[in-house]
Amino acid sequence: MKSTFLWGVATAANQCEGAWQEGGKGISTADILYDGTAGEYPENLKIYPERYYTYHTGNDFYHRYKEDIALMKEMGIKCFRMSIAWTRIYPKGIEDKPNEEGLAFYDRVFDELKKQGIQPLVTISHYEMPLYLVQAYGGWKHRCVIDHYVKYAKTVLDRFHEKVKYWITFNEMNFISTIPFCAGGLLIRGKDNKEQDMFQGAHHQLLAHALVTAYSHGSYPDLKIGCMVCGTLAYAQTPNPQDALEQLECDRETYYYTDVFVRGRYPNYADSFLKKKQVVLHKQEGDDEILAEGKVDFLAFSYYFTRIAPINPNNDPDLTDNERMLGKLENPYLQRTQWGWVIDPVGFRLALNKFYDRYQVPLFVTENGLGARDVLCEDKRIHDDYRIDYLRQHIRELKKAVEIDGVDVMGYTSWSGIDLVSATSAQITKRYGHVYVDYDDQGNGTGNRFKKDSFAWYKRVIETNGEQL
Repeated sequence: MKSTFLWGVATAANQCEGAWQEGGKGISTADILYDGTAGEYPENLKIYPERYYTYHTGNDFYHRYKEDIALMKEMGIKCFRMSIAWTRIYPKGIEDKPNEEGLAFYDRVFDELKKQGIQPLVTISHYEMPLYLVQAYGGWKHRCVIDHYVKYAKTVLDRFHEKVKYWITFNEMNFISTIPFCAGGLLIRGKDNKEQDMFQGAHHQLLAHALVTAYSHGSYPDLKIGCMVCGTLAYAQTPNPQDALEQLECDRETYYYTDVFVRGRYPNYADSFLKKKQVVLHKQEGDDEILAEGKVDFLAFSYYFTRIAPINPNNDPDLTDNERMLGKLENPYLQRTQWGWVIDPVGFRLALNKFYDRYQVPLFVTENGLGARDVLCEDKRIHDDYRIDYLRQHIRELKKAVEIDGVDVMGYTSWSGIDLVSATSAQITKRYGHVYVDYDDQGNGTGNRFKKDSFAWYKRVIETNGEQL
């Protein structure tokens, strides 16, 4: 691995910060999710006082960021992927002036990272947006949200461009058609053609991404800006050529987005792709020119699992969010996690090669990790050898992609460094970190941090630049 490789960990503001009513923060879409995307849609877009919402506490990063950054420094990480909460900067999304208290909080976080010699990688929008924009406009399906996002993004770029070099405009944008409320503030329950709103919302996000990317390139040419998908590529079910076409169709669900990120235009199959879904994309004059100006400096992606095509073999119109994400067909050659996610390290190498062969731009692996029910022993130790095994296998395949296949990878940030709330289940007990956080799903516990066995293991991986796995 090259000496400049950015080993790190990844988090998201809505999943770790907590302090949901502090510092002038507004209510976000994440704040009303009681059970994550597992419940698909919150009821009545409101908060029920009798319920406990894990997002409201997170892992308390808002108050403990110095402690957490010190742990990252001890682990030896070079890069910390984090996000800025839109609702800390513009509480409702429509304000003329930003919330200075929110901006000042991130100033302090970036200053602490600099003090510890850690490079931030910042996601501008990561599975949260002002709830007001959903209540007033229906989320990203309305074109006016573009302007509100661009105003927010320009604000943080203008404020932090001297402190943050690496930026991502959207987290896992392709999941707006998988977990539409979480990723786009879309309310599609009961609608006949759910995909119409999904892909219209995606078009608006792509325009917003392109406008912000062009602004960054023009105003701050030294910055590097990318966009991100969840790298859920697929296998054919059998050697039948028809199944190979199904695989192609499945992969195109991801390439539909990444082609625009990198090439600045929709793919050649876009018209037939949308027609098959009965989607009529409403575009305005000049949209194509906007997209052409928004080409990324790098392509970011998360990697957790692969799927078998087709994702929806029986054309079930009521496919759940989870089924859209994981697919319905089993792969008999692979094991699954406690939450049913396929474990496929070789698929990671394949994904790296597919993306790089297609685009020839630097890649950044911004999430990869194992959610598990960790046990805090009486001696305050956590023996997560299963996580070490998972990460070892995946990093080994990453090294093969780089050293054998010649894939250009900028960095790797494991999910999640420190335990946080899972976006798919709203559980903090679905633990991903190298550091255990003493909270349960009802908010009980001290919030104290305890290093897992994987902490020392990952520290050694970083110290040896991936040589000792």
